[in-house]
Amino acid sequence: MSENLILKRLVSEFSKLPSVGKKTAQRLAYYILSQEKEKALALAYSIIDAREKISFCENCFNYTDNELCDLCQNNGRKNGILCVVESPREIEIIESTREFFGRYHVLHGLISPLKGISPNDIRLRELIARITKENIEEVIIALDFSVEADATSLYISRLLKPSGINITRLAPGIPAGASLEYADTATLTQAIKGRISI
Repeated sequence: MSENLILKRLVSEFSKLPSVGKKTAQRLAYYILSQEKEKALALAYSIIDAREKISFCENCFNYTDNELCDLCQNNGRKNGILCVVESPREIEIIESTREFFGRYHVLHGLISPLKGISPNDIRLRELIARITKENIEEVIIALDFSVEADATSLYISRLLKPSGINITRLAPGIPAGASLEYADTATLTQAIKGRISI
């Protein structure tokens, strides 16, 4: 394989990353090639190490290199409140507000019939099991404001309503269609404080 084809393959792999276009992929590839071999290998090994050693927390399904993540092991968290998020990255975002001190549950997806994702394809069974096991009093649905997120929130609400649990959703301080990932801390803090029952 020629160097040109190797470089093209590296650019192609970078371009598969979220929000990385062809020009950014090229910049990343050339940056890697400009580094000392040890630095490039350190990056490569850290990716391999993370992929091989990080898995899901047995309780909340956050990423961890142990059986339980740091948050689930933290005895200082409130046990009666469960915040439901789509993916582990939202946990970091919500934690940055320093406003929520309960527990988390990661769905790893949203219900989307058009994409072939049903309730059985996300971590809803595990959510129900936790609510019974952990005596949850409030479930905060902290999903983006999109069609799939709305459908998932409604499904969870209908599923849990008969149990008498208080079900809330982040207040609409975040624009419709917006991702939590791009919400500023102040807006997200207000959305948590002003959460509404659904």
